[in-house]
Amino acid sequence: MEQEAPKKYDNYFIAAAIELAREGMNTNVGGPFGAIVVKNQEIIGRGQNQVTSSHDPTAHAEVVAIRDACQNLNTFELRDCTIYTSCEPCPMCLGAIYWARIDRVVFAATRHDAAQANFDDEWLYREIPLAWEERKMDYQQIGQSEATKLFEDWNAKSDKTPY
Repeated sequence: MEQEAPKKYDNYFIAAAIELAREGMNTNVGGPFGAIVVKNQEIIGRGQNQVTSSHDPTAHAEVVAIRDACQNLNTFELRDCTIYTSCEPCPMCLGAIYWARIDRVVFAATRHDAAQANFDDEWLYREIPLAWEERKMDYQQIGQSEATKLFEDWNAKSDKTPY
């Protein structure tokens, strides 16, 4: 029954994410994408796509909202939170959502709707499940033994903050 309570606010919060997207688009901050992070029916993080204005290809609305929420809560995890986004998250944003431990995603437009406006990331969805040797981008692995020593050192570190 606890899952039902947050859902009654979904229309309100998705409208807020869409309005944030429109505002960012109209002020040329970035593309038509907006996201908010909500905890206990309170907005704790906001984000507009800022890729073009910040010259940062990772400044998607969801990533910006996650960063804002984490800063506001002084944490790196967003458990018990919902992210509302104007469009289905791309693979990068989906990864960020999972790493932030967000419990729920509510989105408006689909990735297919975005593709109609020339925001097509279907190629990326196809690349991700491939082994690195099969991807279109050139990959090369070097320095494995030195790098894996870092993991040994991390496991032995007594003052680490696990995540």
